[in-house]
Amino acid sequence: KPPILHTLAPYKDQLEQCYQQDLLLPVRERRTGFKLYEQLIPQGYTGAYCTVARYLKKIRGTKSSSAAFVPLCFEPGDAMQFDFSHEVVVLDGIEQRVKVAHFRLSHSRYSFVIAYPRESLEMILDAFTQALEFYQGVPRRVIIDNPKTMVSKIFKGKERTFNPRFLAMANHYLIEPVACTPAAGWEKGQVENQVRNIRGNFFTPKLHFSSLAELNVYLHASCMKLADKAHPEFKDISIKECFESEKPHLQAPIQAFDGYVDTTTSVNSTCQVQHDTNSYSVPYNYVGKVVTLLIYARCIKILCAGKLIAEHARSFKRHACIYNPWHYIPLLMRKPGALRDGAPFKDFHLPAALKLIQQKYQQQDGGDKEFIKLLMLAVNNDLETLVCACELAVEEKTYQLSAI
Repeated sequence: KPPILHTLAPYKDQLEQCYQQDLLLPVRERRTGFKLYEQLIPQGYTGAYCTVARYLKKIRGTKSSSAAFVPLCFEPGDAMQFDFSHEVVVLDGIEQRVKVAHFRLSHSRYSFVIAYPRESLEMILDAFTQALEFYQGVPRRVIIDNPKTMVSKIFKGKERTFNPRFLAMANHYLIEPVACTPAAGWEKGQVENQVRNIRGNFFTPKLHFSSLAELNVYLHASCMKLADKAHPEFKDISIKECFESEKPHLQAPIQAFDGYVDTTTSVNSTCQVQHDTNSYSVPYNYVGKVVTLLIYARCIKILCAGKLIAEHARSFKRHACIYNPWHYIPLLMRKPGALRDGAPFKDFHLPAALKLIQQKYQQQDGGDKEFIKLLMLAVNNDLETLVCACELAVEEKTYQLSAI
């Protein structure tokens, strides 16, 4: 017996038009049936989603899959599934591909997603930390694929050699990593399906945000909203309600794992170290020395003999130079002309009082040298004290270096 479509009748032409429009788009940018259903509701549609789904199936000519699978069952607190996908978004007006880490608690089906510039090990370590903080607890197992970032060697059966840093993270949280059998994605079928559903519900149509951080705020809120939907197995409760009952079965959260990847390099003659085609500055007196880079998802810390000597926000551009001008100030004592022409000082953001005094000094002969001596006071003491002294000098209209 054909389905009754009386509530959908006024919207049939619109659905067919949307379907034809989506055929012109890449497959990953086409709207899902549920997305089209949500777009009909503000226009007055009062029918059920299943009615829309049946009609879309008819016009798409969709055939049912004949593949057979064994249904899986997970106890509360037992397992979490993990996967990565790549999605296309527009950030700050530029279309780009981002990597999205997907997590799903296997019992409650609670989803968590977070986007990164790439799928490197430090991003994975950070993603796990963010996910476990989101869940406020740790399941006993995590079911993953076999990417080289996490799995160093695959043996027969389930035996694996895991990447040492990934294994250190797993041991820190007391979570057992379980790698799927190659080409057996059904072993973590929930998160496999989640990738497709999240793409249709969160990333279609194409998202526009000013930054990756803003995108992740949207994804976090969308995961919270998605948890209000009915649980796919326990129909009488929501995913969030099921999660609340699962929470006591999760291991208590502990201090976050220090999710860095380390490497060693030497400081070149321009007081810089290089990582991933980009250069980061260090204090001038470390030129030629061997240093350790701690590479995090969002920053890079530079250590020498165990001492932190520099820290920078991480850049994901190519061949960029990231400077801290204060690393070069002592060199200006020998090369004062670099204050005006040196690359580290092109965007040297100084407090207002220091900027005013600099303008005063540059109006007189030898002013650059005097201002460099002034900056050296911050190097030998601290910037906060120097700024306070300069503010007092400006109030008293006393700009002489000796007075400051």
